[in-house]
Amino acid sequence: MVIKNVNLETVCGITSTIPDNALDEVAFAGKSNVGKSSLINALMNRKALARTSSQPGKTQTINFYNINDAMYLVDLPGYGYANANIEIKAKWGQMIENYLHTSKRLKAVFLLIDIRHNPSENDQLMYEWMVHQGFAPVIIATKADKLKRSQLLCHVQMIREVLGVEPDTVVIPFSAETKQGREEIWEMIEAFVDMPEVVTRGETKTDKSKNTEISDDKPARKPRWKSTDRPVAKKKKKAISRKKTKRK
Repeated sequence: MVIKNVNLETVCGITSTIPDNALDEVAFAGKSNVGKSSLINALMNRKALARTSSQPGKTQTINFYNINDAMYLVDLPGYGYANANIEIKAKWGQMIENYLHTSKRLKAVFLLIDIRHNPSENDQLMYEWMVHQGFAPVIIATKADKLKRSQLLCHVQMIREVLGVEPDTVVIPFSAETKQGREEIWEMIEAFVDMPEVVTRGETKTDKSKNTEISDDKPARKPRWKSTDRPVAKKKKKAISRKKTKRK
């Protein structure tokens, strides 16, 4: 994707109402300090639009980045921040759950896992909860540059086994330093969202109503959730006990 303009359009706090956007959205979730802000900056070709920090728990809001007036990248609060008190952790969890339940234009969820380590208990709970809600998250294995190339396949398999993912689950090794995996992530995003105008690799694709051609050679991918009304679980899993968040 050729990034022409990026704008941090909406910032939602704990008491904020989720915006009713007219454009499709893809969301990024991950534990604190997993490299989520670095990933988003890399995808947007910006150095510091999404604030990065060595201090975990920096992202405490839901941030909506408008890309080319064609779609939104949604940065969800990091979970699993050990030094946050129980009340704050619960509120962050409610924010994420509220967004995933109420967004009408959410097309895909990307779950970030540190490729160097076994997925944490919080990672496993988040993955299981997403699947139980009917989502099929794409796994992004961050910090791939910290491993030798010969180690990547083994660690990707480790993530698959610990999370117990579906056989067709996509796992993409990613490095914010080398940009490894960036193109693959954008290809996934472009397959999921319906953009009114997409600029890809220097070529413009627009709606047929504007009397311009659209390339149909991109292979179709199955949607990353199960319904357009309310998600339905892909498979039976033990439900994670959570209080339902009231919609606003």
